[in-house]
Amino acid sequence: MFTSIRRILWLFVCVIIGLSAAFGAYAPQMVEDAEAAEAAFAPSLLEWEQIQKDAESLDAVYSQMHESSAMIAAHIASARDSLSALQAQAEQERLAAEQSKQSVEEMVAASSGQKQQASDALDQVLSGMLGDPVGQTFGKRATIKVYSLKEAGYRGYMAKVKIHDPKAIRLVLANDRIGGKGEVTSKAASRSGAKLAINAGGFATESGGRLTPIGITVVDGEIKTFNRIDLSFIGFDDKGKLVGGELKSREEVKALNVMHGASFVPTLLAGGKKQKIPAKWANRREPRTLIGNFSNGDLLFIVIDGRQKGYSNGVTLEEAQDKLLSFKVRDAYNLDGGGSSTFYYNGKVLNSPSDGRERPVASNFVIIP
Repeated sequence: MFTSIRRILWLFVCVIIGLSAAFGAYAPQMVEDAEAAEAAFAPSLLEWEQIQKDAESLDAVYSQMHESSAMIAAHIASARDSLSALQAQAEQERLAAEQSKQSVEEMVAASSGQKQQASDALDQVLSGMLGDPVGQTFGKRATIKVYSLKEAGYRGYMAKVKIHDPKAIRLVLANDRIGGKGEVTSKAASRSGAKLAINAGGFATESGGRLTPIGITVVDGEIKTFNRIDLSFIGFDDKGKLVGGELKSREEVKALNVMHGASFVPTLLAGGKKQKIPAKWANRREPRTLIGNFSNGDLLFIVIDGRQKGYSNGVTLEEAQDKLLSFKVRDAYNLDGGGSSTFYYNGKVLNSPSDGRERPVASNFVIIP
């Protein structure tokens, strides 16, 4: 039995020795294989590490994108709210604009109605003082009503003019130039196609009989003369409104947007108030040419005859001021008078010029209705 145990032990020892010998023989190769496997796996390991790093980077990017998306969504929501607020504000402004437009239209309509009422009332006042018009013209550019001043105690004529188009009123130079021999009012009116005309600014007679306008003269917005500033300027702006006064510079003329105008002296009324008459012109009874406007903007053209004993001696400027105020005139100016005073309407001279005939003058105001 002992011998059998010894054999088994010997067999086990032999197996161990054999395995050891085999391991000893193959171990180097296994190590080499292991090292080779490790070397072969190293790039994959590096790639895996890189993949992990890229994944971490992507995770950070995705996190940033998520945050950006949240911010963008917030901005979009804010923009949507702002847009809604702007739309609401725009709607409110639109409604306010419509209300404002309606209010303006109502004001314009009311103003037009008031002007028409004022015009109608003015016509009634004038008719009450002067009688019915002796002539009327209803044109696209202007409406003209002509009255005799006989009922007011004078020999002469007055025209009330409502301007519809600024082009209706013009200053016409004698033969359309400065420094000629002059031109009578009727010829200037006929030549320009005017229905109504009166003589306008003062003038100086120079050598050779040349007539040169004094003071400031404007035609079609161009300053033709600017040689004296001690006179009153009488003109019309680009809306056909009467403007004037004592202008001292070309800049003042331009600031008033003057289209047509001439000069003489003095200013009679300003804003419904009498202006002082210079001593040189005070209390002198002469033929007069006057121009002015009413509170509603309608224009007034007056010529009063004088220097004709037994017919008409003329008026003083002080008397003219009182008469103009009785006519409800707001602003008024004295134009060149004496033998120059001429009132032309509908193809003929209505007044009686003191020279017995028309005098050639340097300029005329005309109405082309």
